Amino acid sequence: MNEIIKTSKKGNLIVISGPSGAGKDTVVEQLLSINTNTWLSISATSRAPRKGEKEGVNYYYLTRKEFEDKISKGDFFEYAEYNGNYYGTLKSGIIDKINSGIDVILVIEIQGALKIKELFPNAVFIFILPPSMSELRRRLVLRKTEDKEKIIKRFKTAYNEINEVTKYNYVVINDNVSDAVEKVNSILLSEKCRVDRIEEVYLGNEEEEIHEILVDKELENIELSL
Repeated sequence: MNEIIKTSKKGNLIVISGPSGAGKDTVVEQLLSINTNTWLSISATSRAPRKGEKEGVNYYYLTRKEFEDKISKGDFFEYAEYNGNYYGTLKSGIIDKINSGIDVILVIEIQGALKIKELFPNAVFIFILPPSMSELRRRLVLRKTEDKEKIIKRFKTAYNEINEVTKYNYVVINDNVSDAVEKVNSILLSEKCRVDRIEEVYLGNEEEEIHEILVDKELENIELSL
């Protein structure tokens, strides 16, 4: 039997943002392990790798000159300067993945997310928040990846970033990572059921016959009541 509706076979573009220390990278890492229909687009940055980070896994690490050369060539969907470093979303691969039915995830800063929104207004925007600002401060300190001055700068930036949450479709509190991953995955699944993803309604011969039988029965009931 044919399905009664035909939905779009294209994947969704999923944009995930949140203040530094909210745990968005951890949430996405676990999400990718349980949802095989997702692909993480790796951003490029001009900052140096942190301890344990790997090229092509966490970021594509470019020099400032290399980054600016790619800007001039139009290689980015979006880019922004954040805390003295460039961050950007490379065009390569994203559209092909979406057209093949894969959900593409971008983990990007808010400035970049708002630029993506201009280009892809139908993308799904998810904001990851810490349970509290005190917990955010604790996480930034425990990372031990930056000095005190940079931590204070990131913490102050977080206050401004949180004010942008209303520009997103969904907000997820990352108090417990497993719960946050489940919520984000539920959002991705529910987006597949949106009415505006329906391309057409199909009624085959069998469905039409059932419809005619029901209509005939209804007419009989009306005639009997008269």
